[in-house]
Amino acid sequence: MILVVGISHKTAPLEVREKFSANADVLPAVLSRLAARPELSEVMFVSTCNRVEVVARSRTPGEEAGLLAVNAAREVLREHAGDARDFDAYLYDRTGEEAVRHVFRVAASLDSMVLGEPQILGQVKEAYEAAMGAGTLRGPLGRCVHRAFTVAKRVRTETQIGAGTVSISSVAVDLARRIFGGLDQSTVLLVGAGEMAEAAAKALGKGAKSMRVVNRSVERAAELAAHFGASAAPLDALEEELVHADVVVTSTGSPHFIVTKDLVKRVMRARRGRTLFFIDIAVPRNVDPRIDGVDNVFLFNVDDLEKEVAEGQKARHGELARAETIVDEELKGFLAWVRGLKVQPLVVGLRAKTRGVLVAELERTLGGRLKHLPEADRAALLQMMESATNKLLHTPLSRLKEAAASDDDEQLAQALATAFDIVPREEEVDSAPSGASEIAEVSVGAEAERVTH
Repeated sequence: MILVVGISHKTAPLEVREKFSANADVLPAVLSRLAARPELSEVMFVSTCNRVEVVARSRTPGEEAGLLAVNAAREVLREHAGDARDFDAYLYDRTGEEAVRHVFRVAASLDSMVLGEPQILGQVKEAYEAAMGAGTLRGPLGRCVHRAFTVAKRVRTETQIGAGTVSISSVAVDLARRIFGGLDQSTVLLVGAGEMAEAAAKALGKGAKSMRVVNRSVERAAELAAHFGASAAPLDALEEELVHADVVVTSTGSPHFIVTKDLVKRVMRARRGRTLFFIDIAVPRNVDPRIDGVDNVFLFNVDDLEKEVAEGQKARHGELARAETIVDEELKGFLAWVRGLKVQPLVVGLRAKTRGVLVAELERTLGGRLKHLPEADRAALLQMMESATNKLLHTPLSRLKEAAASDDDEQLAQALATAFDIVPREEEVDSAPSGASEIAEVSVGAEAERVTH
C-alpha cells in the first residue's frame, strides 16, 4: 500500500514545520532510518519550505499493514524532529488511492501555498533522485512518483495554472515593492544563492537600485550575481552588507539562525536607525524572530506571505478544475497498472511453467533422434518453438491483464492457476518495477538458449 505521512503549511505553523525539515546533508540519514523500518518497503522524503512528507509503500498489502507502515513513518518523523512535544496533531496521513492522488497534486503544485508555482516539481524530483541514489525507491512507488512527473507536465502544458510565473520568492519581492512603493531607490540583499534566491533575483529583474548576493560559497554567489548584474560577497561580510541594505531576502539551507538579534542591534546602530526590512523565506528560518522587537526593523516569514499569495492567485483558481481532471485521468491509469500487479506472480508462473516444458522437450528431442542436426537447424527449431509458445500464451495473458485492470480478474486468475497447476509467488511484485505488462512479454528464449549448445 502506498502512503503519505507529513506536515504542511495547511496543518502547522512555520516554527513547527522547520523542526521536520531536512537539507541535503541530513537527508541520507533520514532515508536510512526510514528504510531500516521493517514495515516499509520503499521510501522517499520530501522537504520544502511549506511541507515535509514521507512517501512510502508498506512491506505487505492490506489495511493492517498500511496502518503499521503509517505509524512507522510517524515515529521516524517524530525522532527526526528531535522535540519532546507531541506533534501528532500537526501530522496528516493518506493511504492507498488518496495517497497517490496527493502525490500527484503535490508534484503538480495543486497543494502548494502558491498555486501553480514551478519550484515544487524540482524539489520532488530532487527527493526522487536522492531516494533512487540511496536505493530506497523501486517498484510500484517509483512508478507512482514518475507518473506524478507526467501529471505535473500535463497540468503545466494543458492549463494556465502556472501562467505568469509565481513563487514564494516572487511574492516576497512583490511585497517588498509594495512596502517601498517600488524598489528603484532601494538596495536589495539576497542571503543565499540557491534556487529560491535565483527566483527572487529573476522577480527583481532590473527593478532595484542595486542588488547584492551573500553566500557561504562566494563562487556560487558570484555566479548568481553575474547573471543578474549584481555583486557578490562572502557570508563573512554579512554584517557589513546589512548596514547598506534596505531589503534583505534570506533563503539559505542553514539549520540555524544566521541573522541574530545581537547582530541586528549592531547593524541598526551603524545605520543610525534607518528602517530595515527582512523577508525570510527559508525553512528552517534564517532570521531570529526576536529581531521584530528591534526599533525600525520589520520581519516577514513564509507564513506571513500567505495572505499576499491569496490575493495574487485568484485568477488561477479558474484553471483548477481542469487540472484536477488531469489528476483523475492519470490516477485512473496508474490504479489500473497497480491492479495488474496482482496477477504478475501468476504471469511469471505461467511463463516459468511453459519455459520448463519447452526446455525439457528440447533437451530430450535434440539429445535423441535429432542429435545429428546442424547448429543452424537447432536454432531454427528453437525459434519456432519459442514463437509458438509465445503466441499460445498471448491471448490468455492479455485477457488476464485486461481483467486485472478492471479489477475483475479473480475468477480468470484462479482458473488459469488451477489449469496449469501454478502456485504464484507474491514476492515477484517487488522484483519487477516496470510492471506486469512487461513481465508478460518476456521471451522464453533466455532460458532455453542453453539447449542449442
